[in-house]
Amino acid sequence: MRFVFFALSALAFSTAACSDATGPGGSGNVRLLIAAGTPGAAPGPALSSESYSLGGTTIEFTRVQLVLRKIELKRTEGSSTCADDSESGSGSDDCEELEVGPVLLDLPLDGAPDQVVTIDAAAGTYRELEFKVHTPGDDSQDGSFLSQHPEFTGVSIRAEGQWNGSPFVYVTDLSAEQEVALVPPLTIAADGNTDLTLKVDLQAWFLNGGRTAFVNPATANKGQPNEGVVKENIKRSFDAFEDDDHDGERD
Repeated sequence: MRFVFFALSALAFSTAACSDATGPGGSGNVRLLIAAGTPGAAPGPALSSESYSLGGTTIEFTRVQLVLRKIELKRTEGSSTCADDSESGSGSDDCEELEVGPVLLDLPLDGAPDQVVTIDAAAGTYRELEFKVHTPGDDSQDGSFLSQHPEFTGVSIRAEGQWNGSPFVYVTDLSAEQEVALVPPLTIAADGNTDLTLKVDLQAWFLNGGRTAFVNPATANKGQPNEGVVKENIKRSFDAFEDDDHDGERD
């Protein structure tokens, strides 16, 4: 399975630093990559979709879009949750906050690496990547976002493709704070470069409860019988790790 990267060229990543982010320890560059693929699978030829087969069912993704907000790195010695501290805008000395949103990420499925965003972050060791899968609401930032993307009113994720050859459109209002452990911890050296990949396992999204086949995504839309199963699958589908060779796998 190939690895593909989200287009990030349009994003404005600003470091809303913890109070000592530019302190005596200095800072380094973190290049944040976002990839999709199955853990441990080798890259394949460039295509325009992601497809998987299991238990007599086949699912193909032709477009996947996510709304994310509040991407933060959690220091090894920290004890609080970054998202809790940053929601009010006060921040925390335990966290390096990377303001990104709300922002719409459109996953290109052509197999080619896309741009890498470089963020200036405080030197140190970090044990967690925290972010929110975000359903736009009625605050001022969401209002600006929705003026450009009105189709995401009340929607955090939209996926299009085919299930057993039949077209589907899946949308969800999933709103979830994600805390992804960095194993081993991520070390950012002063004046150094560090590459961090956030990876999404698309194959896991529409697995049934027994993980033996893919459910019809139409049965996972709001109010449908598989809504809860798929939401839980999505929440468990994120991984993060250092990836200095940009192969979409843990170094």
